[in-house]
Amino acid sequence: MLKHIETDLLDIAYDEKGDANGWPVVLLHGFPYDIHAYDEVAPRLASQGARVIVPYLRGYGPTRFLAPTTLRSGQQAALGADLLALLDALRVDTAVLGGYDWGGRAACIVAALYPSRARALVSVNGYNIQDIAAASQPADPDKEYRLWYQYYFHGERGRAGLAEHRRAFCRLLWSLWSPTWRVDDDVYARSAAAFDNPDFVDVVVHSYRHRFGLVDGDPQFDDIERRLSAMPPITVPTITLEGDADGVTPAGERQSDSTRFTGRHQNRIVPNVGHNLPQEAPQAFADAILDVRAWAG
Repeated sequence: MLKHIETDLLDIAYDEKGDANGWPVVLLHGFPYDIHAYDEVAPRLASQGARVIVPYLRGYGPTRFLAPTTLRSGQQAALGADLLALLDALRVDTAVLGGYDWGGRAACIVAALYPSRARALVSVNGYNIQDIAAASQPADPDKEYRLWYQYYFHGERGRAGLAEHRRAFCRLLWSLWSPTWRVDDDVYARSAAAFDNPDFVDVVVHSYRHRFGLVDGDPQFDDIERRLSAMPPITVPTITLEGDADGVTPAGERQSDSTRFTGRHQNRIVPNVGHNLPQEAPQAFADAILDVRAWAG
């Protein structure tokens, strides 16, 4: 059931399933996806007593900024702050957090900086907090070419291209990032409607420029960004997941991330799965949520 709740900055649209008094779990989507990534995960968790909350991130679907003057920031600190504000608005003291891509970043940030609010964590592709200070250092060419879309957004041609061709552009990313996943037109169209949000382009472009230090962030998030620059450890129980067909971050590429998890941690590689892991392998994702919750007690 789609609901809305206001924070200081946003009217957040979110889906909720399960018992309102169940154990809370918040599931967060990435770019360029939406809450339908969890269509098959949420019922599995609800059947196990969970209260499942799946919000549209800023710039997606029916979620809206409350003020026209608010910077349409897509920086990592904004995503983490939005998650924290959502928990506050819902009066959820602590929840199991799960996410991938942008959503995994928000979940990692809250787990790292506000561990009392994260009972446990499931994060696709490991430790998703960005090391912005090191972003100008080039990677090996076989890694750099997979980031072409990020560099495209650094220029105004990229902004215009995303604005004019957002559905075709994002469909291309789906196919490149999940080469083993056969998506029919109806499945894609259901999620692509979220990209019609009037702030989608601005939030996306700001995200991919800020992470490379090309634009300033929203000053209200400066303290969070400062704390994130230390690359803080994640102390809560965590399961990380990797798809072995991920076209953005191949399995095993970020093995060094394991040192960032100082609590109980396990990494799982899911065969024949790409970047949109919850939608491609809903049972594996749901199992990870249930297992890490059991670790947390």
